Formats: sequence, C-alpha cells, structure tokens
Amino acid sequence: MNKSEVEVENRTTNDSFGKFAASASSWLGSKWAFAGAGLVIVIWAAVGPIFHFSDTWQLVINTGTTIVTFLMVFLIQNTQNRDARAINLKLNELIHAIDKARDQMIDIESLSDLELDELQMKYEKIKAECIERQARARRNSH
Repeated sequence: MNKSEVEVENRTTNDSFGKFAASASSWLGSKWAFAGAGLVIVIWAAVGPIFHFSDTWQLVINTGTTIVTFLMVFLIQNTQNRDARAINLKLNELIHAIDKARDQMIDIESLSDLELDELQMKYEKIKAECIERQARARRNSH
C-alpha cells in the first residue's frame, strides 16, 4: 500500500458518522424499512378507536414522523454529498485521462453561478451549431 492509499484507508475507517450514515441510508431505503413504516401506520390507525382518536393519539404519529424526518434529512444529505463528491472526482479523472478534454473543466463545481451560466451558454451555442450542421448534412444528402 502506498502513502495515499493508507491516507484514504485511515480517513474512511475514522469516519464513523459517514459509515453510520451510509449503512443507515442503505437500510432505511430498503423495502423492509418501507414495510416497517407502513406497519407502524397501520398499527397506529388500528389503535385509533381504542384511544378515541384523541389529540394525544394524533400527536404520537405527528411527533414520531417529524423526528424521523428531521433525522433522515441529515443522513440523506450526507450520502448525497458523498455521492456527488465521488462522481465529481470520477469525472475529473476522466477529463484528466482524455487528451482532447479541456483541463479547465476539472472542478467546475466550485465556479460561481455566473461562471457556470457563461459555460452553459457556450455549450448551448456549440449544441446549436452541431444541430445546424446535422440539419445541413441531412438536407445535402437528400
């Protein structure tokens, strides 16, 4: 193992929240978690008549779902951040590996919105030129 591999291994093994978030998101995104949540709702609805559909009965489900939703936002955001970062790094590697690719595209996610807008307009212009070339080629081939 070289030095960078050891550094990566140390970072990943020391990131206990990242590991927890990944495994929790994986499990909570499963069909079993969905079935469990559905079962909780069914049980809650079934005991409604026992509690005469009281305010407390309603408060239990409202509080429970609010707490779970609040916590899930952080787990989902953590996994989304990791996924987006990994995808960006993979794209950076592909850009770096392709000789004809423009290295200026590496790390463009850190550009300002104005700079991203300018790049988007440039690529929309390239796309329009490409569509026009294709249309001309079709007309010339007929």
